[in-house]
Amino acid sequence: MPSTKPDLHLDEDGICNACRSYEKRREVDWQARRNDLIAILNRYKNKTGANWDCIIPVSGGKDSTYQVIQMLQLGMNPLCVTATTCDPTEIGRKNIENIKQLGVDHIEISPNPQVRAKLNRIGLTQVGDISWPEHVGIFTIPVRAAVQNNIPLIIWGENSQNEYGGPASAAENNTLNRRWLEEFGGLLGLRVSDLIGTNNISQKDLIPYLYPDDQVLDQVGVTGLFLGHYLPWDGLSNALVAQAFGFSTPPLPTLGSMVNYENLDNHQVAIHEYFKYLKFGFGRATDHVCLHIRRGRLTREMGLSITKRLDGKFPSEYLGKSLADTLKPLDMTVDEFIKICDKFTNKKLFRRDASGTLIKDHTGNLTKINYDNI
Repeated sequence: MPSTKPDLHLDEDGICNACRSYEKRREVDWQARRNDLIAILNRYKNKTGANWDCIIPVSGGKDSTYQVIQMLQLGMNPLCVTATTCDPTEIGRKNIENIKQLGVDHIEISPNPQVRAKLNRIGLTQVGDISWPEHVGIFTIPVRAAVQNNIPLIIWGENSQNEYGGPASAAENNTLNRRWLEEFGGLLGLRVSDLIGTNNISQKDLIPYLYPDDQVLDQVGVTGLFLGHYLPWDGLSNALVAQAFGFSTPPLPTLGSMVNYENLDNHQVAIHEYFKYLKFGFGRATDHVCLHIRRGRLTREMGLSITKRLDGKFPSEYLGKSLADTLKPLDMTVDEFIKICDKFTNKKLFRRDASGTLIKDHTGNLTKINYDNI
């Protein structure tokens, strides 16, 4: 992982905190953690059967499928809640339907697409994240559902600070609350309240993206647990379990990735990952190879060759949809998009010509100055 990654800490030995977190797993008594989880679940089970036992936020991905499977096997009766992605894919829809067939009740909230398109454009132009409203809604909508249905327990998946690197206090946390959302939930310094009055957006347009008041949360007793704290989390293992229960994947890895089992639900994913590469010099392939290197599945040398080959591809299409069509709801052209890309590119990380202009190949791809971070 490069030092340009936000919140990543490299210690005196040059080891990042994501690797240090993984090293600590060897010291964990996972059976004791599982027993702790079972005790917590028993405490929150609805004793009369008059309400659901917990909420599981589900995107239809391999992790949320795995979460549902685990909770059902542990005897829970969950209400699954989906915050619809900004630009849903066909395979993403198929996987949500598959989760329903596992034997759960399910509700889906699809925020106003006209408002969302405005938020997509604001997110892209102001903070370089086209999926900003989605990254907020996946955390706020399930919490709102918990409040409205009087269900205190929410089962989240991985703690990204633990898996991908972040402050130690956040990595060791086993709950997701308002503070975690505001610091690590993808707001990127753009608060929801800041948007009122922008592009004729009113407060009522932002209801899905507003976190409930603390007083209301306290009344219901809402708490959100990271399942990855209690079970040894591994994306590949989760994917294999999910596939055994009907989870679908495309035949080949997705653009900019080395795997075919992640980020399948939204056509905008390639744009989001591309901007991560422009800002910080690493993409989803880097995330994946680091996970596999830590687990002994890849050598560092193999990981470097994979990231050099796959990271940072210009998002001309994703899962069968062209960039032009993805940008259409935002009322944005590809040329305008490219100008925004150049605006957010960290030019210290990429090759430029004598005049300082970014050098791109015939498909618009950039070349990093340094691929090996040592």
